Amino acid sequence: MKFVVQVRLFPTPAQEAALADTLRLCNEAANLVAGIAWQTKTFRNYDLRRHTYGRLKEMGLSAQPAQHVIKKVTDAYTTVKAQAKAKLRKPLAKPVAFRADAAQPFDDRCLSWQTAERTVSIWTTGGRMKGVRFGCSDEQAHALAAYRKGESDLIHRDGLWLLIATCDIPDTEVIEPDGFLGVDLGIANIATTNDGEHHSGKHLNAVRHRNRELRRRLQAKQTKSAKRLLKARRRKEARFARDVNHVISKQIVTEAARTGRGIALEDLQGIRERVRLRRPQRVTLHSWAFHQLGAFIAYKAARAGVAVVHVDPAYTSQGCSACGHIDKKNRPDQATFSCMSCGFAEHADVNAARNIAARGVASWAVSHAADDAA
Repeated sequence: MKFVVQVRLFPTPAQEAALADTLRLCNEAANLVAGIAWQTKTFRNYDLRRHTYGRLKEMGLSAQPAQHVIKKVTDAYTTVKAQAKAKLRKPLAKPVAFRADAAQPFDDRCLSWQTAERTVSIWTTGGRMKGVRFGCSDEQAHALAAYRKGESDLIHRDGLWLLIATCDIPDTEVIEPDGFLGVDLGIANIATTNDGEHHSGKHLNAVRHRNRELRRRLQAKQTKSAKRLLKARRRKEARFARDVNHVISKQIVTEAARTGRGIALEDLQGIRERVRLRRPQRVTLHSWAFHQLGAFIAYKAARAGVAVVHVDPAYTSQGCSACGHIDKKNRPDQATFSCMSCGFAEHADVNAARNIAARGVASWAVSHAADDAA
């Protein structure tokens, strides 16, 4: 299983200047290669290397950084082509362009890690630079030392220097679950389990509403100070929501592992197109990080050996978890479920989570019966 470790570099002023020059030169070279690729209609790595490798060496790039620049360009064209084919963007009308501080990949020939000392040695335009300090947790350091594999990306973002490394952890055998922990994802409550545990979205939604109003006022001002404040705040909300999702996903996976259960989640793909909400809730839905939360649960569960299944969410909020009766009238309001058939009453999100848990059990049984038959 692959996951990403992000660490922050703490370069000295001289080291920071060298890193900035390196990123600037690499991206100047990338723009040159992108232009040549566009003019010659050459988008394959090996073919493009014949047209550009000598030019990059003349610019001052070493062999490995030059090849990484060429690969970065070909990967960018491949991505854009795939997005255009999927109608996610318009086809290119001009060469791809790279910012002066766009990320640059480094392999083990250009970058070495000294995790015990919390330093790296990295190639720069001024030569090999050793002893660049970085900060990370003990868990991240262990993952880097034991499982880091492949390239690492150097990134300059919001005044910070970061290294993004990929770790390849051996798969953990999934434990046969003794039942499933159903998780209902929503707006009023971020996540609710069939055990009755509520992870309230009230605080997160309040923060998002406050940030949304602040952005609106700052965008209306159009002053230099307003634009400067907007730039400083642009990732603050995303970092806050990401932290909340990490905390919630860890609690859910820990509880499932402790009780020997799997985790059943709703398959929410296409929810924005399916769901019809009142106007005040639409902005909340469209800025909601439910996919991120689901992804966090999935990868944490994989590391813990906890089974995860995705089930059909249809009518989980209208169906009775006691008798199975489905009726819109079972939901007199957002928070209440009261069955019109058997009289069963429960918090609406807990009832939905119980339905999801039951579907998780059925889905697991069906999939493993098919595996046994094969």
